[in-house]
Amino acid sequence: MTSPFLAGLAVAATALAGRYGIQAWQSFKARPATPIMRKFYDGGFQPTMTKREAALILGVREHATPDKVKEAHKKVMVANHPDAGGSHYLASKINEAKDVMLGKTKGSGSAF
Repeated sequence: MTSPFLAGLAVAATALAGRYGIQAWQSFKARPATPIMRKFYDGGFQPTMTKREAALILGVREHATPDKVKEAHKKVMVANHPDAGGSHYLASKINEAKDVMLGKTKGSGSAF
């Protein structure tokens, strides 16, 4: 007598779990897509650029390889180049960040 009751209870529990699983999957698929590209540094530049600030501007780690730094510089510069509507000030800060990360300068500041 208890065996059919338990079987019915198991079937009902499985159906309920399946229903909630389908609803969860549909809500997962319907959520807005997250952008693949990371958000870039918002700004608020320091008078003398540090390696930390340079890494934030380029979107790399402080101890990134020179190849990673050059690749990141190219991506950020394409998005902010003065010929493509970007500002000369931002372009100079991006170039300064690359120089600081590659050890070509002490972060003495931009021309602006």
